[in-house]
Amino acid sequence: MDDEIKPLVKSVVLELFEVWKRDADRQRPKPKVLYIFCDSTAHEAYTDHFIHLRNHGVCHDILFLDGETSGWLGMHKLECGGAGRILAADEFAPAPLEVPGDYDGIVIPEIDLDNAARVALGMKGTIKAEIVFASLVQGKFVLVGEDSPGLKRSDRRTLKTISLPQPFVHLFSYYKQELRMYGVELAPQKRLAELVVERLVSSRKRSEMVETVAMAEPHPQTETDNPVRSDADNDPSRLAFEGKLVSAQWVSDKLKGIVPTFGELVVSKKTIVSPLARDMLKDRGITIRYADEGGV
Repeated sequence: MDDEIKPLVKSVVLELFEVWKRDADRQRPKPKVLYIFCDSTAHEAYTDHFIHLRNHGVCHDILFLDGETSGWLGMHKLECGGAGRILAADEFAPAPLEVPGDYDGIVIPEIDLDNAARVALGMKGTIKAEIVFASLVQGKFVLVGEDSPGLKRSDRRTLKTISLPQPFVHLFSYYKQELRMYGVELAPQKRLAELVVERLVSSRKRSEMVETVAMAEPHPQTETDNPVRSDADNDPSRLAFEGKLVSAQWVSDKLKGIVPTFGELVVSKKTIVSPLARDMLKDRGITIRYADEGGV
């Protein structure tokens, strides 16, 4: 009798855990990243990024650095709604070193030669350099667009050019290699949002799956575990179960992969069907037949 009760208790506990986990997921704060742009128009080219992040449950804020040499002299912070919060560096703004504390990671689609050099040499003095420094020290990821030209947008407008001369191109490449050595990840600009999702969402799902599997420790099924009669083997509308416990997870897996859906589940008289699994089968119009008795 104890051997029959234990699997049932285990199944009920696992199902309660699943309910608790869903409630916890709803209450858990969503991951959030900060996009840093050189000016207040640069973000328009990254609308698809923000859509991709939102579709995968990742929040984002935007930091504009118009006139970054003087932007942090004051202490003002402006906020507005819309597609993420927008931060404007002015009076009452937080110090750059404090900014990464509110985010899981930092995304810089375009980095220039000056800021790349400061980060690579461990120098601060600009907003980007200080934010990257603080992020790396706190163990947070920093994604940088590797295909940026190395010139600030304001420099391009002033100098009427869109690229660095070749000697500076080589220097810029050297500094980008240094950034990688310090933990900055460089990737094509168009893939930055995908990498954010991979880091924040996919990795979390994988860890949750490992935890669930570890807690479940499913009972191994063998050919001798409560075998049922083979009269269901040749009938596609019937599915024979040969284990000791029909769990909700097992039912969910079977309902996903079978087309057309079976209409009858054949089990042994000693097989335990968990309450949630029984409800799931009933909702799909699937009956349970005990092979030993010929009926439910």
